[in-house]
Amino acid sequence: MGDLRIALVVATSGGGVGNHVRSLAGGLRSRGHRVAVVGPPATEQRFGFTGAGARFAAVDVGARPRPASDLAAVRRLRRLLADVDIVHAHGIRAGALCALAQASPLIVTLHNAPPVVAGPMRMVFPALERVVARRADLVLGVSADLAQRMRDRGARAVERALVTAPPMGPPRRSAAEVRAELGAGPERPLLLVVARLAAQKGLDVLLDATARLAGRDPAPLVAVAGDGPLREGLAARIAAERLPVRLLGHRTDIADLLGAADMFVLPSLWEGPSLVIMEALRANLPVVATRVGGIPDLYGKVALLVPPGDADALAGEVTRVLDDPALAGRMRDAARLAAVTLPTEDDTVEQVLSLYRRLAAHDGVLP
Repeated sequence: MGDLRIALVVATSGGGVGNHVRSLAGGLRSRGHRVAVVGPPATEQRFGFTGAGARFAAVDVGARPRPASDLAAVRRLRRLLADVDIVHAHGIRAGALCALAQASPLIVTLHNAPPVVAGPMRMVFPALERVVARRADLVLGVSADLAQRMRDRGARAVERALVTAPPMGPPRRSAAEVRAELGAGPERPLLLVVARLAAQKGLDVLLDATARLAGRDPAPLVAVAGDGPLREGLAARIAAERLPVRLLGHRTDIADLLGAADMFVLPSLWEGPSLVIMEALRANLPVVATRVGGIPDLYGKVALLVPPGDADALAGEVTRVLDDPALAGRMRDAARLAAVTLPTEDDTVEQVLSLYRRLAAHDGVLP
C-alpha cells in the first residue's frame, strides 16, 4: 500500500497529548504519508504541527462539552474527514466528535482517565466513552486500566498504545547554574516534579509529604515545573506553611532542570505511561512515584512506587533514597539501563502505521 492520507484529531491539550501528536505527525510525514492535524488553533500555536511537516486545519474541539460549538465541530469534521484514509483521534472528546461525524476508519487513543465531574454533567464522559466504544473501529489505551475500561464499555477492538517521550536533547546550562537560580546549594537535595497544577497530579499530597521532610537538615527543595488551575491555592498554602517548595510555572528548559535535580518525584492520583518519568530515567535520576495507571507496567522495576494519596509513604521513600547513597546510585544505574530499552518514537510510529495499513486494507475491520 502506498502513501496514506491521515488525519490526526486532537482536542485542547496541556502538553503530553500535543507532543505525542506532533511526534506522530513528523514520523508519518518522514515516511512519505500525507498528514493533517485537526484541532483548536491554540494547539498549533503551542505545538507547531506544521513545523513537523503536517497541514493544520482549525476545529474548536474543547476539553469540556459545549453543545453549540460541539455541533459546529461535528459538522466541520464531517467535511474535513470525508476524503482521508485513516482518522486517528486523541482523547475521548476528539474521539467522540469524530465518531459523531461518522469518520471511518476511526482509531481513538485514550491518553487519560475521564475527569470526575459533579452535578448534571457527571454522566457526559461515560456517554462519550460509549459513543467511542460503539463507533470506533479500534480503541488504543495508554495503560491497561484504560484498555480494560473500553472493553467493559463494549469496544469491538482494543489494544495497548505505545507512547513515548520525544528526545529533548542535552541540558544547555550546567547543574550548578540551575541550582543557583533555584536556591539549592551543593549540599541541599533538589527534588523535581514536572506536572500540570491540576487535581489529578496529587500536588496536595506532595505538599503534605514536603511538610514531613522539612525538618531534615538541610531540608530538600522541591521544584515544581508546570502551570494550571491550582497554582493560586498551592502558592497560598506554600507561603502559609513556609514549605520549601518553588512553583516554577511553565518551563521550556526541562532538560536543564532534570540535569540539576537529585531525584524525580511524581505524586499523581492517575497517570498513563507518564512520559515525564521516561524523561527522568533518560536523565539517570532516581524516581519515586505513585503506583497508578500505566506507571507500574513500564517502571515498576526501576522506580520506587507508593500508593496514591499516601503522603507518609511518599515522604518515606524519598527519605530512603536521600539517606542511602548506595541505593541512589543503584537507582541511577537502573535508570541508565532502562532508558536504552524504553520504546522510541520510531517504535510508536511503526505501531500505528501497521494498524493504519491493516484498517485501510480491510475496510476498517482488523483481521
